[in-house]
Amino acid sequence: MAERKAVNRYYPSDWDPKKHGSINKYRKSHPLRERARKLHLGILVIRFEMPYNIWCEGCGNHIGTGVRYNAEKSKIGMYYSTPVYKFRMKCHLCDNHFEIKTDPQNMDYEIISGASRQERRWDPSENDQIAPEDKDVSKKLATDAMFKLEHATEDKTKESKAKPILAKLEHLQDRWKDDYTANQLLRKGFREKKKELISQAEKDRSLLARSSLDIKLLPESNEDDRAAKLLSLMPAHTFNEKQKMKRAEIADRPLFCAASPATLKTKIVSAVQHEKMSRMKPLQAEKLGITRTPRKCGEDKELDASETEKSTQANVTSGAVSLVSADYSDSSSVEDL
Repeated sequence: MAERKAVNRYYPSDWDPKKHGSINKYRKSHPLRERARKLHLGILVIRFEMPYNIWCEGCGNHIGTGVRYNAEKSKIGMYYSTPVYKFRMKCHLCDNHFEIKTDPQNMDYEIISGASRQERRWDPSENDQIAPEDKDVSKKLATDAMFKLEHATEDKTKESKAKPILAKLEHLQDRWKDDYTANQLLRKGFREKKKELISQAEKDRSLLARSSLDIKLLPESNEDDRAAKLLSLMPAHTFNEKQKMKRAEIADRPLFCAASPATLKTKIVSAVQHEKMSRMKPLQAEKLGITRTPRKCGEDKELDASETEKSTQANVTSGAVSLVSADYSDSSSVEDL
């Protein structure tokens, strides 16, 4: 950003590239501006991100992985041809400074001072990571034949274990070697599936319209078809289940109990029928306290005939009335039950 402003925006009239060099030298500034204020000491200010969890020794607070700081970066040595850098930064919670340096040998960062690491390390081999080679191992491989033979045997064992995984990865890569054909097959499958979904949606919509239902239909399955056939062809309970239910009912029934409701109902109905039959019997004059006066023979015969006719008519009418009353009493008694 600073370089764009200095070079592409404005060139002073008294600036001569042959005489003054770059525009930054003419302005006595650096392209990195404030980040290069200690560049003459070999220090460059960078944005450093914490590689792991640490504890600040000044305030004792925890600083998590990924917290960023403005750190002073400086070169302090070499590991073969790889430079070793040191980063010095200030804690954002106190006035303490801590220093961290790179560790190319172990591919890690090492705390020099001002903080302590929260130990959460693991073996790289357990995480399928490449473990760094030690210098002692390299020397033994170059000088010790027996160690080299053992190392070769271990390498063959690792190769035999990793061979199926590598073959599977190669197969997955070969599947996408011709990306045009793979994409064509996928799009064809998507189109066929889309047509099936549209046709099924139309069938469901017509079924719901015919059934006057407003529910969401799930896709058909073999289990639903089998359950529907069983419901239509088989009873709700099998023979063994019915036997178990009867045995359970008998086992739960008490041994000494009162009359069952069915027995009580039978007794009440029989009593009502007996009362109805008693009502249907003809009434006698002696029970009503009626006495007859003596009459002549002719008159007695006529009176007897008329009385018999009246009595038969009365019996018929009384029988009909008693039947109606008996029916009402019977229905009321049953309703009371």
